[in-house]
Amino acid sequence: MSDGSVNVESRTSSQDKRWTIMAALLGTNTAVMLFQGIEQEANPSPIREVALTIIAATLPFQAIYFLIYTFMLENNGKLSPHMVKKLTIASNICQMFAYVSLLGVAMMWYNLSIYVGVAFLVSTAFAMILVRYAMTTDEESRDEMMATANEQGS
Repeated sequence: MSDGSVNVESRTSSQDKRWTIMAALLGTNTAVMLFQGIEQEANPSPIREVALTIIAATLPFQAIYFLIYTFMLENNGKLSPHMVKKLTIASNICQMFAYVSLLGVAMMWYNLSIYVGVAFLVSTAFAMILVRYAMTTDEESRDEMMATANEQGS
């Protein structure tokens, strides 16, 4: 296995994790929009209306994330470092807006029960922090990964 393939595999694995999280979030938000939208028509609620508005506003960012992800995979190695950086920043912004959709979901749970809503919101915040922390690799870890890859390639 060459040094380059090890680096690509570890990077792709991290990207795949983000993709999986975003796919789950998009699926959840689409289902919430469908079922809660039907409920909103039958039994209108101001909190549900605001929550659905927040979720609806984040859906385009979730879709754009997948477009960027696919474009970067299809053009792997063909893009300039500057373009990769711009697309990565755009992808990260889309992820952050997607996470805002969880606020809308929390509002709907809050509408059901204040305790459930607050518990969901607090646990969501901690979970997002944990996931972002776990997926962020610091310089020291990155250097160790590269050193290990170089040793295995020798």
